[in-house]
Amino acid sequence: MLEKGNIAPEFALYDDEGNLRNLSEWRGKKVVLYFYPKDNTSGCSKQACEFNRLLPEFALKNAVVLGISRDGAGSHQKFREKFGLAFTLLSDPDLTAIKAYDVWREKKMAGKVSMGVLRSSFLIDENGVIAEARYGVKAAENPAEMLGLLG
Repeated sequence: MLEKGNIAPEFALYDDEGNLRNLSEWRGKKVVLYFYPKDNTSGCSKQACEFNRLLPEFALKNAVVLGISRDGAGSHQKFREKFGLAFTLLSDPDLTAIKAYDVWREKKMAGKVSMGVLRSSFLIDENGVIAEARYGVKAAENPAEMLGLLG
């Protein structure tokens, strides 16, 4: 489990436009990095729309929002278009960042046990250090919570 003070694991993932993006691209800015289970599901849509609504406030605090799930670029593109999302969504089908941030977890739903992405958020400072790590967050409340952590 990652904690405050850890160096944020670097990643190289494709965005919804097919561009390879690295965490280090955003060095010098605060990064709100959130992991979510799946595009176009109820909780994930609420969370993404709330992050999108708060984007101007994140920008005022020199922060960018990045979302990561296992979905592919095509799914991310449709998700962004459907909800008018103005922030970057990254695809992690190989679980590279998902495992590096320790959000690949056993989940239980309706008596069935399976592996999946634990909804989690990280605040990374301008130098690439984790300022806050939040595991198992609530979709609707998480964007405001992360904004509040920025001061």
